Amino acid sequence: MCAEFQATHPDVRIDQSYGYFPDLRAALRADQIDLAICPIDILDEGSGLAFQQILPGRNVIACRVTHPLLLKRRVQPAHLLDFAWVAPPPGSPLLADLRALLLSFGATEIRIRYSGGSLASVVNYLKGADALTVMPHSVVFAQRKEKTITALPINIPHPERALAILRRVDAPRSPAVEQFAVFVRSSFENLRHLIKRHEEAVVWGS
Repeated sequence: MCAEFQATHPDVRIDQSYGYFPDLRAALRADQIDLAICPIDILDEGSGLAFQQILPGRNVIACRVTHPLLLKRRVQPAHLLDFAWVAPPPGSPLLADLRALLLSFGATEIRIRYSGGSLASVVNYLKGADALTVMPHSVVFAQRKEKTITALPINIPHPERALAILRRVDAPRSPAVEQFAVFVRSSFENLRHLIKRHEEAVVWGS
């Protein structure tokens, strides 16, 4: 999306950094960044921040496209406990989601075989192993053209959390930042429709 935006706004420079919500919130308050795009549920009163939802939250169980569970007619939660898991990095809200998910399946311990990697390293790990992990559906969907990982067709519980654009309420609104925010919202709106169409074409179990 950054590259697509700069195709029509070649004079705008984008400096991207990474962090979880506490880091991004602190950077916004310190005026170190103009906006943040991150998963969020609700803000504390008086935070001085505001967010606009750009994609509803939904987690899926990701695996490689040749995973043996994809051959089963109907995947059951108990089947998932037969496989090892890749843990999201420490501090990621997905780590708490993974623990809650496995507890809901009746697991008493988690068989973690790999953890702490970047998205690229997790995808590469999944390509070479019959392991499973929890990812946002939008992330797995974005990898579809690579034909390396996919989502198991099983519905899983996940917290009420959405991907949103987060900004300071009192921040000056520069034209470049406003135009980029509008572009991101529009791009994610298109992505949301593509994901919804894909979901409706897949038979999801529960």
